[in-house]
Amino acid sequence: MRLAPVIPVLVVDEVAHAAPLARALFEGGLKVLEITLRTPQALAVIEAMARAVPQAVIAAGTVTTPAQLAAAQSAGAQFAVSPGLTPALAEATQHPGALPLLPGVATASELMMGLDAGLDRFKLFPAEAVGGIRLLQSLHGPFAQAVFCPTGGITLESAPRYLALPNVACVGGSWLAPKAALAAGRWDEIRALAQQAAALAQA
Repeated sequence: MRLAPVIPVLVVDEVAHAAPLARALFEGGLKVLEITLRTPQALAVIEAMARAVPQAVIAAGTVTTPAQLAAAQSAGAQFAVSPGLTPALAEATQHPGALPLLPGVATASELMMGLDAGLDRFKLFPAEAVGGIRLLQSLHGPFAQAVFCPTGGITLESAPRYLALPNVACVGGSWLAPKAALAAGRWDEIRALAQQAAALAQA
């Protein structure tokens, strides 16, 4: 979570886009890439990115079941991201060799469930919709051990305000790979967006 200030949250429809997209983002300074399991090609995209840029940390996003967790691990993902946390997912993280999970939380009760499962890294989701910066500030007092990657509605402009919080390690951003740029193969444009996001570490 501290390898770069922004984790791109990616929806990739074409496996052919996987390698050049991963290279553009990695060369732009973003070392961790999240591929959401929202398309039938997602696992193949994870495999292709892991082969193309082995130095990158590839995550599977939108993981909601233990079966998806196992499939993501087989595809080459190094950790998984979930929009929430269920007892079944929490239990699946307890097995030796299980894929690390970054679960989504939106309330103090969900956060307490994750902490009870032995987790201390969380995705606040959907960040802007559930209170964003003010919620993170409120959670920091009673849950100082929890570290967050807020995701959902965050922009290049709002990211620095999140990154300034003591309990935020990085943010998730969906602006790094615009659909039009992906479809047209404008990798230089995506690399430039990645460079902007990576520069937030020095802001």
